[in-house]
Amino acid sequence: MTILVLGATGYIGGRLVPRLLEAGHSVRCLARDPRKLEGRGWNRAEVVRGDVLDSGVLLRAMQGCEVVYYLVHSMTSGEDSFEERDRTAARNAASAAATDGVQRIIYLGGLGKRHADLSAHLRSRHEVGDILREGPVPVTEFRAAIIIGSGSASFDMMHALVNRLPVMTAPRWVATRSQPIAVQDVLRYLVDCLAVPETTGRVLDIGGPDILTYREMMLRFARVLGLRRFIFVIPVLTPRLSSLWVNLVTPISSSLARPLIEGLKSEMVCESDVARRLFSFVPLSFEEALRRALQRVREHAVETTWSNASVSDPADLLPEEADVQVLSDIQRLTVEASAEHVYRVFSMIGGTTGWYYADELWRVRGFMDKTIGGVGLRRGRRDPTELLQGDALDFWRVESVTPGRQLVLRAEMKLPGRAWLEFSVQPWGPAQSVFTQTARFYPRGIWGLAYWYGIYPLHLLVFRGMARAIAQRAVENN
Repeated sequence: MTILVLGATGYIGGRLVPRLLEAGHSVRCLARDPRKLEGRGWNRAEVVRGDVLDSGVLLRAMQGCEVVYYLVHSMTSGEDSFEERDRTAARNAASAAATDGVQRIIYLGGLGKRHADLSAHLRSRHEVGDILREGPVPVTEFRAAIIIGSGSASFDMMHALVNRLPVMTAPRWVATRSQPIAVQDVLRYLVDCLAVPETTGRVLDIGGPDILTYREMMLRFARVLGLRRFIFVIPVLTPRLSSLWVNLVTPISSSLARPLIEGLKSEMVCESDVARRLFSFVPLSFEEALRRALQRVREHAVETTWSNASVSDPADLLPEEADVQVLSDIQRLTVEASAEHVYRVFSMIGGTTGWYYADELWRVRGFMDKTIGGVGLRRGRRDPTELLQGDALDFWRVESVTPGRQLVLRAEMKLPGRAWLEFSVQPWGPAQSVFTQTARFYPRGIWGLAYWYGIYPLHLLVFRGMARAIAQRAVENN
């Protein structure tokens, strides 16, 4: 089949595309920033630049497609009008599919009883399904609760809480029941349904075999890790306070933690067993899903992560060098090592490797960022040696990467402006190279200028030390 995947840069979409290609389908991906799909090895996939909010682009992207996977959601709490944007995107997709002869739309939504007091994000999930069904194209809607897989936000949040806190105080929502499902099983449902015609036009609840409260999930997680944990319920903890606490002790930002936590207030259990009857496989248990996810983390084999699924804002693109407001610090060194060795060192920066110099100061900066609602350093990196465009790297984002030559990181910490950190290397003779490290800052008003000049002496110390440490490490490894 010829298939269009909307949301290919997301956590589920990034895993679905290679499986569709392996199954022999022709795949087209719509992405706001196609660079985020570079380096993934999807050589047979066609990539179209565009946004689901642009109906004209959607119409062109769907031309010749038989099936459309709709995996687009807004997840950031506090994001203005996210519900209206979800409605607009769903209406655009339903309209474009109707005019271009698409035979089927496959949508991944969320569980939760409609009459219950659902969170805004769960209500939006249901509403998107309703809007897609209003069109003439048959829709297969899968509804899932917590998805357990390496790199998923739910898994990383639970892992960090259980790993770091021997004693936890928790709000009342930890007693709410849910039916978690392994990411492998979600993907299998999404792919296998193409060969199960009975799924067309159906709403299918999917979940694993275990129905557990969040408290039970955390205690089972602790058991899998060989840890003993104690959880006490405090009724006064609100979703907002809980999200701030999660922000401080886990890699999950408060803006993402809040919708996750608000969703956990509602019971998310399968109301129908139709999916179990239509598909022959048996979903993994909760503990088996955990073990598989942990194994992928240990093997550094995480395919996609929640932190890499965010969308780049065009406003964050690097300003032109001619813009006089761009402030910079440039460190340039001649290194007695090949360009290949220098690149290997700076491309491994961050995560468990650290920042080569003044790691304690980097950790302090990460903690400060966390306390004001930023992402902090705990996101780490997807892989210890490989970097792809769009990867999260501590509180940076990979803006661009040219293997063997250059790495550009864009800051995602809280700042009164926009910042980038660029590493590049050029060969210089048979056993030498020129290494350049450039920090750029685009200040926002007087506070941005005060920030840059106020801490410039500290930046100068750190940046100079980091450049020299990278050069020295390259020489030692040459």
